[in-house]
Amino acid sequence: MSYQALYRVWRPQVFDDLVGQEFITKTLKNALMTKQTTHAYLFTGPRGTGKTSAAKIFAKAINCRYQKDGEPCNECETCQAITAGRLNDVIEIDAASNNGVEEIRDIRDKAKYAPTQADYKVYIIDEVHMLSTGAFNALLKTLEEPPANVVFILATTEPHKIPTTIISRTQRFDFKRITPQAILQRMEYILQQKNLSYDEKALKVIAKAAEGGMRDALSILDQVLSFGDNEVTMDNALLVTGSVTRDNLTKFLHQVVAKDTSSALATIHDILEDGKDATRMIEDLINYCRDLLLYQQAPQIVEESELGMLDDDFKQFASEVDPELLYQMIDILNEQQENMRFTSHESVYLEVLTVKLSRLRSREVPVAKAQISSDPATDAKVSQLQKQLNELEKSFKELQNSSGAKVTVAKPKKVARPQSQTGEVKLNLSKIYEVLSQASKSELLQVRELWGDLLNMLNVTQRALMNVAQPVAAGKGGIVIGFEYDILCQRAQADQELQDVLENNLSRLLGEAPKLIFIPGNRWPEIRQRYLSEHGTASNEATKKEEVSKTQTVPPIVSKAQELFGADLIEIKND
Repeated sequence: MSYQALYRVWRPQVFDDLVGQEFITKTLKNALMTKQTTHAYLFTGPRGTGKTSAAKIFAKAINCRYQKDGEPCNECETCQAITAGRLNDVIEIDAASNNGVEEIRDIRDKAKYAPTQADYKVYIIDEVHMLSTGAFNALLKTLEEPPANVVFILATTEPHKIPTTIISRTQRFDFKRITPQAILQRMEYILQQKNLSYDEKALKVIAKAAEGGMRDALSILDQVLSFGDNEVTMDNALLVTGSVTRDNLTKFLHQVVAKDTSSALATIHDILEDGKDATRMIEDLINYCRDLLLYQQAPQIVEESELGMLDDDFKQFASEVDPELLYQMIDILNEQQENMRFTSHESVYLEVLTVKLSRLRSREVPVAKAQISSDPATDAKVSQLQKQLNELEKSFKELQNSSGAKVTVAKPKKVARPQSQTGEVKLNLSKIYEVLSQASKSELLQVRELWGDLLNMLNVTQRALMNVAQPVAAGKGGIVIGFEYDILCQRAQADQELQDVLENNLSRLLGEAPKLIFIPGNRWPEIRQRYLSEHGTASNEATKKEEVSKTQTVPPIVSKAQELFGADLIEIKND
């Protein structure tokens, strides 16, 4: 028999083999044991996380007459026929190539007939978001009035493209990205079963490169085994994945921070001559800068995600580098990564990137005390300046006492920083005021209740960006969203695709498509107060409550609640 890829040979055959999806497997097994299965399921999640495998296992379990604890036996004729793809009652369809109305109508017509061999007829529709609008409408009719003994399992990587009318008629399961630790354990188990030698550090590189997909991890492992003659080594793993070693990344960033441009360019050339992928290097640099930032705030998170591969050089560098410099680096790296998609001269972009990074400056450059005290000439200069300052202060006091008059020194006027300064978030106050003029507490509470559902409808990158944001005001036709960090607010304002996805999903959840306005969260109190002062308080419900509260005695428990949650979210009801 010809060679089969690892991800096919080691494809899960029972629910317990699915890695990293314990909540989903437990729910499905309980439903099978208690005979509480439904007629339609929706499996969503990133690629390679087990959606199709779970669908096939479910098809076997629901038709297996010897199932135990919700698991198929995999030994009876029905289980073996489904595993081999020979059972006519389990139909797997690729919606990418069968997305027309006629194909779905054909499914609807055939679904009316009873299964021929199994107890249930199971339709597994992969990448269901590729169906046309007409095909979705044809499928909707079947889901509204499902035939007996028919189960539909819809699988997709992009659930936001599926109409809510379809989603509402299914039982939805969101498959998570698999953790690097779980991927590592699965690969170790497979290699031990095959009696193959491996370097644990090499497996950690593969687990990280897989980005949460078990199928991707096994495909990379397959390549490494073929390249290394059934031996997994660190060098082979780096060559196959195109990854750059952490030592090289640390060396490069050290040179960039030290403004040693020539050495940094030499390091770049050495890395490219070793056959590393330029695009992959930028991605590794972004992840490395992200790890540095996170390590400064929450070291345990980075330790877990890096599988204990952090060395002393990384920890020392994280304690020295300025976070503001890392923010700027990540912005430039993201911009350059986007530009490199449209060029064939990747090395040129890397060289330009190196020069840009080397010329960055921190907004605040801390001077270490050790550096000041280590130079005798500097110490003498500081002492002389301090002596001169003391003499000036003494002369000033004598002049004030001898004249008998009060001498004042005019303080320089503070110059307000313009709001449109480069690097700051641009705000359109007229649009914000337009939303505030129609904003209400009930609308805001409704949006906040749906916020978690909205985030679940985004992809991983979009969800990570919006996790640090929350709605602060909502009204008819508009929502104001505040971000914890200015730099992420800027990124959201520039991401038109993100705005389109948010508005599209909100229209499904709310029944209307509100206009979204992004603002930095720390500026929200100032904007709100300015709006109240400019537009009066007669039409503002929150201000009315404040005026009433001024004339009444507020109990201490109410004051504490207002302090914790905000006065605009507290409603007082008398018994």
